[in-house]
Amino acid sequence: MVGGKLKVKEEKLKAQSSKQKWLKFVLFTVGLVLINVLAQFAYTRIDFTKEKRFTLTEKTKQTLKENEKEVVVTVFLDGDMPSAFKRLRNAAKDILADYKSYSSAGFKVVFVDPLSGLTAAQQDTVMQHLYQIGIKPTNINIKTDAGFSEKLVFPMALIESNGKRMPVKLLQNLGGEASNYDENINNSIKNLEYVFTSSLKKVFSGYNPRIGFTEGNGEPNDAYLYDAMHTLSDSYVVGRVNLDSITKQGLDSLKVMVIAKPLKTFTEAQKYKINYFVMKGGRVVWSIDQVRMELDSLRSGRSFMAANNNLNLDDMLFEYGARINYDIIADVNCAEIPIATGGPGGDIQMAPWLYYPILLPDTSNSAVKNLDNIKAEFASTVDTIGSKNVDKRIILTTSPYNKIYTSPKMFNLQMVEEEPTQEAFTSVAKSVGVLLEGSFKSVFLNRPIPQGITEQFDLPAQSKPSKMIVLGDGDIFRNQVAADGSPFPLGFDRYTQQNFGNKALLLNIIDYFTNEDNLIALRNKEVTVRPLDKTLVRTEKTKWQVVNTVLPIALLICFAIFQHYYRKHKYAR
Repeated sequence: MVGGKLKVKEEKLKAQSSKQKWLKFVLFTVGLVLINVLAQFAYTRIDFTKEKRFTLTEKTKQTLKENEKEVVVTVFLDGDMPSAFKRLRNAAKDILADYKSYSSAGFKVVFVDPLSGLTAAQQDTVMQHLYQIGIKPTNINIKTDAGFSEKLVFPMALIESNGKRMPVKLLQNLGGEASNYDENINNSIKNLEYVFTSSLKKVFSGYNPRIGFTEGNGEPNDAYLYDAMHTLSDSYVVGRVNLDSITKQGLDSLKVMVIAKPLKTFTEAQKYKINYFVMKGGRVVWSIDQVRMELDSLRSGRSFMAANNNLNLDDMLFEYGARINYDIIADVNCAEIPIATGGPGGDIQMAPWLYYPILLPDTSNSAVKNLDNIKAEFASTVDTIGSKNVDKRIILTTSPYNKIYTSPKMFNLQMVEEEPTQEAFTSVAKSVGVLLEGSFKSVFLNRPIPQGITEQFDLPAQSKPSKMIVLGDGDIFRNQVAADGSPFPLGFDRYTQQNFGNKALLLNIIDYFTNEDNLIALRNKEVTVRPLDKTLVRTEKTKWQVVNTVLPIALLICFAIFQHYYRKHKYAR
């Protein structure tokens, strides 16, 4: 009798336990369904990365919410490609999914392989059409066990909205060995949000700022400024500006004027036009060689005197709040140059050249934040001058191990053998780049109109809020040119195969000068890419293959054995 009651009680407990399990299962299932239903109406995600790489900035979210026109983004990076480009494609896919989620209007994203399944003739036709709309392929060399193979990829996108379209370059070309794209891809992934957001704003507004590089005063020709102008032309309207012939209307259409490495004296009429451009709120980049010296002049083995450049710009810069000194910087932190050894036909060796200082960006300033070091050639120091209503900030400096030589100074290639002493080169960092912001005083206030000015220019006593950057080196934005006349990427040293931050500096400056919304903060977004150690992968490949294959099976077997004996022990009682 007692045994029967116990048996009934056990059955009731089992039934109750079974009902509780089913109830928990049903509640869990209903909870999952409710969460998925609510997710259709309220988008959210949790970013566990340290640098919040998967979180869009408020500027991007605001841009997407304010837009009322449908957007179509076509990404041409798809199909079979190297793993590095797959990472770029996946990163673009992830970030565009976020854009679509925050967009208040329709936002369509399409990934295509433009050459998939086409014959050679059809591929030529498609590539020609894509080239006409600004979609350009990149031919890469892929390193394999058998050597190298070539692959044509399109690391670009096309944004279309409200009848306007704009090509977007996803790959940051830095130069160097074509087969090593890891650094390029990593930098490209960091800049994806900036690239897409800035391009969307240009498409929505229909406004592309105009950038003018001056000519007519001995500035480098188009071959030496090719990469600077070509890179900027992806997002801006870029051209050359002759200060002798440009009209008031032409100056009014400009947003930024770049004065890079002039060698001839500026006339008062030319300075008058520059001053008018500043007074109306135009931005100016001064990249000036205050002392004239070129390394090519020393190749003959003779000595040359570094002499002052008479550019007639000192009074303008002084009034605006800066002064480029007539000196030359020697820095232990310097670039290398090729030196021929053993006479004609001898070997070429790389040697440090103290007069090619590597400049250090001020990481606290958004205009140069997160930039690599900048290569300069025969640079001069820049001082700030007391000027009302103008804020002055140093953005580029030398290292603390420098020495300053006043001009004139004799130079020859034998100087490469000089060993810098610690006593002579221990100093403080010298400023080479200065950012000026504010309302500038007119240089021509209470002065007569110069001869040669035929149009009526209205010159106020103070400018509208404006910005300018003064650099004590004219070569910072000049790319190297090969013997056949083809240009190298800006900031790439063909001799050492090293990339410097010169191109990124130019892009940051122009972005800082043209984007009133300060989108440069998106370019400065810190994203730490943690690639696999390729050497470690090769040496431990077999080990980890075995671990990943055997360990899960071993764990499963151990769990099954444990479960078997646990159940036997539990129910045996």
